[in-house]
Amino acid sequence: MWYEKEADAVVDVEVDGYKVVTYSFGSGDDVLLCLNGGPGLPCDYVRDSHSFLSDHGYRVVAFDQLGCGKSDKPDEKSLWTITRYVEEVETVRKALDLGKVHLVGQSWGGWLSIEYGVTYPDNLKTVILENTCGDMPHLIGELERHREALGPETVAMMQRHEAEGTLDHPEYQAAITILNYRHVCRLPEYPAPLLRSLDDWNMNVYGTMQGPNEFLYTGNLKDWNRIPDMHRITCPALIMVGQHDELTPACALKMKNALPNAELNVFPNSSHTPFFEEPDAFFTAMLDFLGRNR
Repeated sequence: MWYEKEADAVVDVEVDGYKVVTYSFGSGDDVLLCLNGGPGLPCDYVRDSHSFLSDHGYRVVAFDQLGCGKSDKPDEKSLWTITRYVEEVETVRKALDLGKVHLVGQSWGGWLSIEYGVTYPDNLKTVILENTCGDMPHLIGELERHREALGPETVAMMQRHEAEGTLDHPEYQAAITILNYRHVCRLPEYPAPLLRSLDDWNMNVYGTMQGPNEFLYTGNLKDWNRIPDMHRITCPALIMVGQHDELTPACALKMKNALPNAELNVFPNSSHTPFFEEPDAFFTAMLDFLGRNR
């Protein structure tokens, strides 16, 4: 369902003295503000998969987070924190005069949406949490289950390379490749927008905040847990997850139970990118939710 669509407006916003590039599609007061995953990824894959929603009467806004894509990429490790990124989202919302938004967060963008939501709940019409979680220690336990499915010898090999710091070894990378194809995107060929984002990944941001890969968390987010605070997000919430998602249905259920006004959709043939893997079902559910909460 994705297609490359020319943005109606590309606007630079100053954030912490740096340039952040924003992309807007469509017009009107019903705004979807999209926060992509990573951290450290350009917004291409979320922008191109979600921009068609502008054809349904929504203004869709995405942006390359600081350190990513066409935005500035300062070499300053202190900038890579979730609390600073919350203020970046708020700066973009104010600079573009978006008002109250439907906040759409995918993966790391979901963590950011949760953090934003507990900080600025009054700025939200709804929140849509795609392929994400609210409790990082719980997620790390779920990732261990994914790794264990490779078998005890493979797990032992991975643990040895992680202990020795030899993560670039071919056998370790082969295990990560298998996990990615099982739990990140199960399509035989990755869609072009996803490839563009992955090819321009700022690993300095990613390594500082998350870790060296999707299945090993060592960064400053590894202990993050907002489940006790998610009751502050009282707007309608939609949670979307793939059956085979690296951020599992169990993670999704924990968020649903923490939110006062949430519904949950599980996509049986998807992993971490159901908007590419099952787009018809995914966007039907999303448009239904948005239509009930305009």
